[in-house]
Amino acid sequence: MFPGGKINPKKMKQMMKQLGMEMETIEDVRRIVIETGSGNYVFDGAEVVATIMQGVTTYQITGEARFEPAAIEIPEDDVRLVMEQTGASADAARGALKATGGDIAEAILRLTAA
Repeated sequence: MFPGGKINPKKMKQMMKQLGMEMETIEDVRRIVIETGSGNYVFDGAEVVATIMQGVTTYQITGEARFEPAAIEIPEDDVRLVMEQTGASADAARGALKATGGDIAEAILRLTAA
């Protein structure tokens, strides 16, 4: 990318400053969580560099992420419907709904087949 392959860090910093670009390492990062609809990406002890260019800050995260799936939220109306259709307890209906990813028909079939 650059002639000679080696860049003097001081020279690089000076060139970045001339371009209106600043980089800052954020120290003592303990945890970063990126929340999505299907779950969270969690980084423990990641390295984070903030780059500011033309008034816009961009963050670069370096590290290993683990994915934690989102907990399925089961509406009480669904629990009641499964209970009415199967005669199962609220706990059994809720458990069947969680096991089927919230699919009411599958939960009913699961409880009536048992």
